[in-house]
Amino acid sequence: MGSTLDKKIISLISRDIPLTKEPFKDLADRLGIKEQMLLERIRSFKKNGLMRKLCAILNHRKIGFQYNAMVVWNVPEKLIDKAGSAMSSFDEVSHCYQREKRNGWNYNLYSMIHGRTKRESLAVVKKISGRIGPDIDYRVLFSSGEEKKIGAKYFA
Repeated sequence: MGSTLDKKIISLISRDIPLTKEPFKDLADRLGIKEQMLLERIRSFKKNGLMRKLCAILNHRKIGFQYNAMVVWNVPEKLIDKAGSAMSSFDEVSHCYQREKRNGWNYNLYSMIHGRTKRESLAVVKKISGRIGPDIDYRVLFSSGEEKKIGAKYFA
C-alpha cells in the first residue's frame, strides 16, 4: 500500500460518490483506469484492513426526517447489552453507543432516533422504553440544528 494510485483512490472514495448509473466506472475514468481495477483495489483495502467499510450515508433531513432525538438512558450495567440490542433493532435508530456515567450525569447508553415528526420520534422512544423496561430513566434531547456532519476526507 502507498502507491500514488492507491492514494488517489482513497482520496476519491473518501468524498461523495457521483449519483450516476455507474458511479465506480465514472470514478475509474477520472483515475484513468478500468472499473474492474478500481473495484479490485477497494476490495484489497478491505481485505488488508486498511478500510473497514464503504457505505452510503443519506442526508436524512433532505428525505423528510426532520426530528432527531438523542436519547440518553440510565441503564443498569447488567442490562446494557440487552438494552443496546433492543434499541439498535429499531429502523429509526441510526446509532447506539455506551459511555461511562460521570459526576452528576447518570446516563450511560445513547441512541439517535430519526423521525418525520416529533410525535413519531417520541413514539419510538416509548416503544424502546417498553421493550427495555418502563422503569429505566431517560431524557430526550431534540436537535435544534445541524452545524457540521462530514466524513473524513483524505488527500492524495
